[in-house]
This record gives sequence, structure tokens and C-alpha cells, in this order.
Amino acid sequence: MTIILDIQKASSSVDAPDEQSIKRWVSAAVGSKIGDTELSIRIVDELEGKTLNETYRGACGPTNVLSFPFDAEIPEPLPLIGDIVICAPVVAREAKQQNKDLKAHWAHMIIHGVLHLLGHDHQNDSEAATMETLETDIMLDLGFPPPYACE
Repeated sequence: MTIILDIQKASSSVDAPDEQSIKRWVSAAVGSKIGDTELSIRIVDELEGKTLNETYRGACGPTNVLSFPFDAEIPEPLPLIGDIVICAPVVAREAKQQNKDLKAHWAHMIIHGVLHLLGHDHQNDSEAATMETLETDIMLDLGFPPPYACE
């Protein structure tokens, strides 16, 4: 299995994780269940995060992570699963407010976004329980604490 990852750092945040860490977290979220995988992660500041959140979700202000699954109809399957946008200042602020390790929160946001690209969601209690269990298992496998333990 090959993971092709395009990381775009469009944020002035110095708190953004290094590419090696991001690749490790993406790989853990993708797992070995699917073949070759391609996605992009764009790390943005609040203005871009706000614009994207308002445009695509109709929600006011920036959010921590947005996922855009690839769903075009094409004649041949592609390894492209989609794009993730992460707002660096929101992730940093949440980590501080929730008293979480910043690196662990970044890992959680990337894992959360990848799971959305793979078709997981949390629109109802059953979906949320399934997705949170997956996120927790992946985080524990990576040596991080459970992401929902403090909430």
C-alpha cells in the first residue's frame, strides 16, 4: 500500500506538526484495509478556515477540521480519497482550552478527518460511537491518550 500525501501549509502557525508526524497519523487512520491512497491536507489560518466553513457547511466562523471526500463519477477507480483542511489556530486554541497535548490534538484532528474521507460520520449516536471508538483505538495504537477522555 502506498499513501500519496500532499501537505499544504498555508498558515503562519509555528504549532503545525512536521510532515513525518502527519504521514504517520494518516497511515494509522487509513490502516491496511484499503490499497493505494491519495489525499491532501491543507493547514490554514482562521480567515481561510472561516471562509471554507461558511461556504461549505453554512456554519459561522472557523472550525478545527473540514473533510471533502472525493466522490466524482469516473470510469476507472482512483486512489484519491479527498482533501482535509485543518485550521491551525483553532486546533491550538482547543488543545489549550481542553488541557490536551497539542501534538495529540493535531493527531486526533488528522485521524478524524481521514476517517470522514473513508466514509465514517457522527450524525447520530450509533455513528458517533463507532467513529469515536475507531479514533480512540488509533490514538492508543499511536501512544496518545484517548481523545474523548477529557470531554
